[in-house]
Amino acid sequence: QVQLVESGGGLVQAGGSLRLSCAASRRTFVTYAMGWFRQAPGKEREFVASITWSEVIRNYSDSVKGRFIISGDMAKNTVYLQMNSLKPEDMAAYYCAARRTPGPVTQPDYWGQGTQVTVSS
Repeated sequence: QVQLVESGGGLVQAGGSLRLSCAASRRTFVTYAMGWFRQAPGKEREFVASITWSEVIRNYSDSVKGRFIISGDMAKNTVYLQMNSLKPEDMAAYYCAARRTPGPVTQPDYWGQGTQVTVSS
């Protein structure tokens, strides 16, 4: 069983930056795409950003476009999320996700356990 392990969450002031990391527990695990989702208390989980390895296509939600940058290393099954100019509304549990076959990244096959991002105003 493959696990996605996130790290890098924490407390930051509004306007600050954090970098999240996610790595698959097995190097031989092949993915089509990886991405990040987030869920704030009382809200549904929402898409944040994704990267499709074959075409190197990056997608972002409108709420983070221009502030967050997704990157990664396909060979290492590692994905990062650089979060800049953080706002209180970015505060949420952030989840790494991976999809093994071509298809919508919003329907991943694997989820990480989440890492908390807290933004103080």
